[in-house]
Amino acid sequence: MKRNAGRAPIPIAAPTAPASPADSPTLRLFALLERIAAQDRLFSLQSLVEDTGWPKPTVHRMLQQLEGGGLIHREADARHYTTGVRLRRFAEALLANSTFHGARHRVLRALVDEVGESCNITGFSGGEVVYLDRVETAAPLRFYLQAGSRVPVHCSASGKVFLSQMSAPQRRRLLTATPLERYTAQTQTDPSALERELATVRRTGHALDREEFLPGLVCVAVPVPTPSPRARASLCVALQAPAVRLPIDRALQWLPALQRAARALGDLEADALTPEHADDRPPTPRRRR
Repeated sequence: MKRNAGRAPIPIAAPTAPASPADSPTLRLFALLERIAAQDRLFSLQSLVEDTGWPKPTVHRMLQQLEGGGLIHREADARHYTTGVRLRRFAEALLANSTFHGARHRVLRALVDEVGESCNITGFSGGEVVYLDRVETAAPLRFYLQAGSRVPVHCSASGKVFLSQMSAPQRRRLLTATPLERYTAQTQTDPSALERELATVRRTGHALDREEFLPGLVCVAVPVPTPSPRARASLCVALQAPAVRLPIDRALQWLPALQRAARALGDLEADALTPEHADDRPPTPRRRR
């Protein structure tokens, strides 16, 4: 069983849509660059207008901005464009310096090889859980959730971890902004009962999804440790599996493997935040009394 689940990444909005954080001029310009980079051919103003559905004057102005920044290049016929040197160098630099993301993906891959089920790294954004990276199991029975998918906080294992680490006022503001939507017969929609479950999550250090978001899907999630013990976790690592193959009690047997992966990811995060040659810096002088 292969199912599409989760919420797809936010679609590109037309410039005439109401303003929102995902609909800023900068992000629209970046969205146009994404479309350009995905084309293995020359493109024209008219082709982009047809592709995006945006007004021609708007696309023309955006192309002028990109051309002025060296991100695209106008061909000799003055009607067609191609990617510019600056954009290509940006892509090359991104690939050359992707060791951190590659290392994080390898940790996730090793976890999937060990447990035999799909696993993902999640973050918290815009009041939802967003999938940052995911490795699918090779087993034919699976739920398909790609990187960029968004799922609710109140009925996902990672979401409960993030909720459990918020202060009570923060959590109350988030959960009262919209009603707790019911996705399955198992979805917890009682705020008091959810608070009791979150207290358990804080105590045990892991959270569960007992078919609360998708029927037949169970999940176990743990937070990725932060360099500061008092800091709130910004990432989770989670295991997902069909309940018929891995009931929740058996899924919990993989908790030590999840915790090892979380520590490995935490070490990578700490290393990425540590300035190079930090050990070579002279010690901070002591203040005289």
